Parts: sequence; structure tokens; C-alpha cells
Amino acid sequence: MSRNVYLVMVGSNPISPDIVYSRDSELKLAVYFTDDMPYVARKDEIQLYGYLNEKLIVFETIDISPDDALEVITAIKWYTQYIGHPEIEILPDDPRVEQEINIAL
Repeated sequence: MSRNVYLVMVGSNPISPDIVYSRDSELKLAVYFTDDMPYVARKDEIQLYGYLNEKLIVFETIDISPDDALEVITAIKWYTQYIGHPEIEILPDDPRVEQEINIAL
């Protein structure tokens, strides 16, 4: 069984995101700690969310290709293990935005 290898480039200053790179594909993820740095979602990228000590983390792809989309969760789980918090729950929707619930009548 092949195991993916990832590398992380730690942000060069407190307002720069960490970048996770896959050694075996073109996948790149930016990791934003929203309490400490500005973040605006990019329309053509995938965003996933999680909380670390009640602080929101955003995982956003960089120039995602369809071939790399299935690897996003694996890369995020690797990163959460890397920072010592593999228990972080990955959320598909931005928890800061109230979700409208449609009810069929």
C-alpha cells in the first residue's frame, strides 16, 4: 500500500498561512488560523474547516485540479497529526455563516 508524503512550509510571518505540499501530486493546501490572520475564501477552491482550542482553522486548496481533489482530506489529516491534534473534526461548511435550512411542506 502506497503512503502519501507531505511537506509543510510554515508561514514566514504571523499573518502568512502554512502551506502543505504533496510530494506525490500537485496538491497544495493553505492553512489559515483565522483569529491570527486575514482570510477571504477563493471561489474556485475547496475550503474545509476545523477548530483547534476554539479557534477556527480554514484549509483551502491552491489551484486544485480534479485529480488531486480526493487527496484533500488525507493531507488535512496528515497536517492535524503534524501539529499534534489528530482529533480535530473536519467540517464541510463555514461555521461562521448561518446555514439556511429548507423545509419541504
